[in-house]
Amino acid sequence: MAVVNLKKRQIECKVVYYGPGRCGKTTNLEYIHKSFKKQVMGEMVSINTDGDRTLFFDFLPLNLGKVRGCDLRVQLYTVPGQVRYSSTRKLVLRGADGIIFVADSLEVRREKNLLSLKDLHQNLKDYGLSIFKVPLVMQFNKRDLTGENISIMDLKKMQHDLNRQLKVPVFPGSAIKGDGVGKTLHACMKLVMQSVQNELS
Repeated sequence: MAVVNLKKRQIECKVVYYGPGRCGKTTNLEYIHKSFKKQVMGEMVSINTDGDRTLFFDFLPLNLGKVRGCDLRVQLYTVPGQVRYSSTRKLVLRGADGIIFVADSLEVRREKNLLSLKDLHQNLKDYGLSIFKVPLVMQFNKRDLTGENISIMDLKKMQHDLNRQLKVPVFPGSAIKGDGVGKTLHACMKLVMQSVQNELS
């Protein structure tokens, strides 16, 4: 639920990057932090867990306009993807106004993508939310990977696996190169703004 601060004329929102371990959530945030310096408010905070990380920082998106005369201020978070951090994931997800699900395009990670999406669905349900109603976009990451022993899933296959029922906006990407990173975030922010406007009307 967005926090409205009328004194500062600000609306604070929370966007969470969700997905399996090593799918590129952290790389997305690192790219945004580095490439959108004007909008970044302060340092990126990293909470290290054993072999995984939770990251967050404040982000002030430009050119999205105002909601009821207020600027939109966003906190971007990643969840730790590894299975054993389910309670941390659930905690980070709490109060999210928008979600970016990052799926790994590697064939060997197909099962992990499906499990992570199922996990997101369940965690939202536990908070009394429907995955079909929250502002959600997907990024099919690592589209740039090539090599002899690398097998990348077809976009249609990923769409069928992960987005057949949800029908949310999807962006192919390469977080390491920055391809699709800005587009994914922008699409999510547009959905969040619509949602906030509906909440306030």
